[in-house]
Amino acid sequence: MHRISWHSDFRRKYTVVFRVIWGALLNCIYSMVDLCTYVNRGKCLFGKPFDGGKRMDHGSQQQQQQQQQQHPAMMRLYEVQREVQSLGPQVCTFSGLKNEREYRRLERELTRLLLEVDQVDTEGRADLQGARKRAAQEVEGLLRYLEENATHPSRLAIEELSREAQRLVEQGVVEPQRAGGTAEISDELVDAVQELILKLTQVKTGGRVPLRKARYRALTRLCAVQDVIEGRTRQQTLPLPLSEDTHAAVQKINQIMVQVSGARSQLVALLMGLSGRDSCAHLSRVLTELLVELDALDVSGNAAVRNYRKQVVEEINGLLKHLDLEGEGDDTRRYDLAQNDSIRQIEAVRGRVCQLRGEVLRHCGVGDLFRPKPELQSLLTHLDQVDTARNPCIREARRRAVLEVQAVITFLDLREALICRQPCQNEPQQHRAVWMVLGSLSDLQAQVLCFEGKRADKNYILLEELLTKQLLALDAVDPQGDEMTKVARKQAVKFAQNILSYLDMKTDEWEY
Repeated sequence: MHRISWHSDFRRKYTVVFRVIWGALLNCIYSMVDLCTYVNRGKCLFGKPFDGGKRMDHGSQQQQQQQQQQHPAMMRLYEVQREVQSLGPQVCTFSGLKNEREYRRLERELTRLLLEVDQVDTEGRADLQGARKRAAQEVEGLLRYLEENATHPSRLAIEELSREAQRLVEQGVVEPQRAGGTAEISDELVDAVQELILKLTQVKTGGRVPLRKARYRALTRLCAVQDVIEGRTRQQTLPLPLSEDTHAAVQKINQIMVQVSGARSQLVALLMGLSGRDSCAHLSRVLTELLVELDALDVSGNAAVRNYRKQVVEEINGLLKHLDLEGEGDDTRRYDLAQNDSIRQIEAVRGRVCQLRGEVLRHCGVGDLFRPKPELQSLLTHLDQVDTARNPCIREARRRAVLEVQAVITFLDLREALICRQPCQNEPQQHRAVWMVLGSLSDLQAQVLCFEGKRADKNYILLEELLTKQLLALDAVDPQGDEMTKVARKQAVKFAQNILSYLDMKTDEWEY
């Protein structure tokens, strides 16, 4: 009986201990499940977990979570968070200025949400206070991001360049057309527009989507204007329209041609924001009706008239392709050029050039001459075939890649010329001095090719100073009437200037 009693007591104690351990394990599992569910309940705009505040340490975590979720203050904070999530993408892609209607709307909505967050009664609870603080920080972050982009120096620079373009186009194209005359497009106007386009491509965006979007929109419109006025310039050099005696349809084609000329100026005004009453949709309908009228003309049997009509149709189609710029820049794949296929091709070429450049410099360091010129020439051919789609940023990226390839080629050419040089005994002293400068320039170019720094670096200042000294040394060479020395010195000066330009290009922090 004593042994049976001892075993019974052991089983009871073992059962109690097992139940305690098993219950604790189940509570731990339930707590982990509840924690994961609670943390993942909502996410803020930038992907960080919004847990609604920290939990209290005492009491059941599951009961604590249910109390928080049912608390009116926490439910209101969740509603604010949902509104912030809907406004976030609009704020992050807004590319306008502070005086625009969309900016004022976003600012008003965010300010309203911030006031509602401030009015949430936390009843002195630490968890609710933490949740309210985080919600307020999210709204304040969006407000700050909105204002920083609208007042960023690069955004203001884009706006100033756009206004300058407006003034040029209004004086050179729009005002003469409104006065009832015909705008004669001068070469000065074409050059001025091209200069503004280059300035726009040099505006730094720092990778910010709103700034990149604003720059892209300004560039696309100005490039469209450039295309239109260049088309007008080409038209000014074309022969006069056909005589009305040639065919019965010529009179109608001439009338349509006059309307197309007016539509061209109207399109320029629309693209530059100088037309308050008209719209792209209205102009598109007008041009489409002109196409229908041209298509209805019977010009069979006369090749000259048929070609004339074809020319007018091409003029109209050339204008129509620019009328879809109303929403230009809203597509990320367009203004995010890092995703552009042409840019990817250019970057692939630049990567290969970097590898070849390293090989060339490494072989030169040991006194050998690595000659990858055939491959470099093939890379230039590949760059020529890259489609820029008339995008100035892609054109500039390709131009810079071409200069990188050409810099390596000219370095190899000079190195090879220095190695193969065999001066004659009666060589003039001044000619020998030019070759000495070229030898120094070759060494400096090797340093420029491997330079990876900024303009404020000491190495940049030193290289610039040394290259300037070589230019002064060339300027001090007196050819004394020797024609060969004149040509050699001229080429050496051009070579030194190209090295300086290449050094500046590597340090101007350009971006696409």
